[in-house]
Amino acid sequence: MVHRLSVFLFLAFISLIPFHPVEDYALAGEDPFPLLPGLESSVEFWKLVFTKYGGSELIFYDSINPTKIYKVVEAGKRRGVRRLIRAERRKIKRRYGLKSMDRVRVQRGVKERFVLGLEHSRRYLEQMQRIFEERGLPIELAYLPLIESSFQIDAYSHAGAVGIWQFMRSTGRRFLHVTSRVDERKDPLESTRAAASLLEKNYELFGSWPLAITAYNHGERGILRATKQVGSSDLMAIIRHYKSRTFGISSKNFYAEFLAALEVASKVEDYFPDIEYHSPIPIEEMELEQPISVSSLIKSTGVSRQEFLSWNPALSRKIKFLPKWYRVKVPAENLEAFAAAYQKIVNRPWIRHRVTKGETLSYIARNYRISVYEIQNINGLSNIHFISIGQLLKIPTH
Repeated sequence: MVHRLSVFLFLAFISLIPFHPVEDYALAGEDPFPLLPGLESSVEFWKLVFTKYGGSELIFYDSINPTKIYKVVEAGKRRGVRRLIRAERRKIKRRYGLKSMDRVRVQRGVKERFVLGLEHSRRYLEQMQRIFEERGLPIELAYLPLIESSFQIDAYSHAGAVGIWQFMRSTGRRFLHVTSRVDERKDPLESTRAAASLLEKNYELFGSWPLAITAYNHGERGILRATKQVGSSDLMAIIRHYKSRTFGISSKNFYAEFLAALEVASKVEDYFPDIEYHSPIPIEEMELEQPISVSSLIKSTGVSRQEFLSWNPALSRKIKFLPKWYRVKVPAENLEAFAAAYQKIVNRPWIRHRVTKGETLSYIARNYRISVYEIQNINGLSNIHFISIGQLLKIPTH
């Protein structure tokens, strides 16, 4: 009963929020990603974290004015980093006469990781931007993975977030197929479509990109609670006044990090003049109309299983059959060969056979003088032992 009531109250609260069409952001040439008054020092700080300080450096800075950096300590991968941080914070508190050590925060530099993200971004960025553009969304949103995953398709977080867009399993399942055999959170294009859907919903709910982007990190329910508690939909008011155990440094800084990343990416030659971008990987997609085995699809294409899976990172290494809803990913130069292989398989003539008592797949295969594998393939059977009386099977003919 409590659970049902909480859901009812949540839905009732949503109904009170005005609907904001996505197109609103572009009215009168409005900047969809404004630098909010009071956020300037945070954006400047994150630009330093991204471009000046490396992963071996600990930045001790002021919680009120982040551009005030008390000290930078070379920490490397030494043991006892937590003890080092506590000791340095105590020293800074005494030296500057601070009332509390909470005034002193610490952040490790990410320069190397950020450069890596910029280099990797060019593999997928153009296609990702096209996905946002087709939805009528700002194409700059395609840079969000710079602060989420550094564009690493195999990125995993300690909390269980996966892929370029760092979707948790529960959120991913709202927009993607997430199973033991196919996890589309790992697919750059499918996960980008999902991110576009989520960001679009956030914008329609909150009416501003600063809140929509913050909700991507903190969750739409969290931001709804924040706007209700503070009585404002202004992000700066929420950052300053919202009190919640879960609304921590990461959520408060997420929009500022995005603005900093966006500025660096737009002026990358000023910060990293020797950057070496990875070449784009122009991937084409082929939609399936029926289940098909991986081995039969690639058999006549001259492509190895390992290479095929590298183009389709959503697929498990153990997968045998592709579900009919799956979109096969292949480079443009391989599309014709794969399309021909697929058509040859699906257009093969077949007859129907109704399973009767006592029949096994091997028995049926012997009767029709074909292999068990052929029946399994055309019917998309993941397990040859699971057939039932009355089941209709397609039997390929020669």
